[in-house]
Amino acid sequence: MIGILTNDQISHVLYGQNIGRIACQNDGKIYMVPISFAFDKGFIYGHSKLGMKIKMMRKEPRVCFQVDSIDNMTNWRSVLIWGEYEELTDEADYQFGYKILEDKLAPFIPSTAVQSLPEKEHSQPEFVEKSTRPIVFRIRILEQTGRYEKHFH
Repeated sequence: MIGILTNDQISHVLYGQNIGRIACQNDGKIYMVPISFAFDKGFIYGHSKLGMKIKMMRKEPRVCFQVDSIDNMTNWRSVLIWGEYEELTDEADYQFGYKILEDKLAPFIPSTAVQSLPEKEHSQPEFVEKSTRPIVFRIRILEQTGRYEKHFH
């Protein structure tokens, strides 16, 4: 059976996943990359170093975001979001977004992995220079849709 996800089911997929794909565009070029993310109350939160996607989203904030939850080829859920990039530059907003990301992603990051989020002892803004901190942003969800396929054996 193939069907359309309800808004609650879309939220369930978003809360349950850690990796999505963000597509941005500028000057006729479309760029799509995977990102780790956290979903909270109508926003997709992400972090990044300054690079192509941040530069593109600063110039053209309209983006598309896609997430899958795949059990197998005949049992899956897929969500597509159209939204608007918002860089969190206000210190309170930055810390709020950072905390949402830290709470969601920290349990999944191996302790030996190189992390783009600063280590715990450096997570307070007074200990990390703003120029070396990751950029924290959110995508304001403007429109969303989702599909699923479910086969029972």
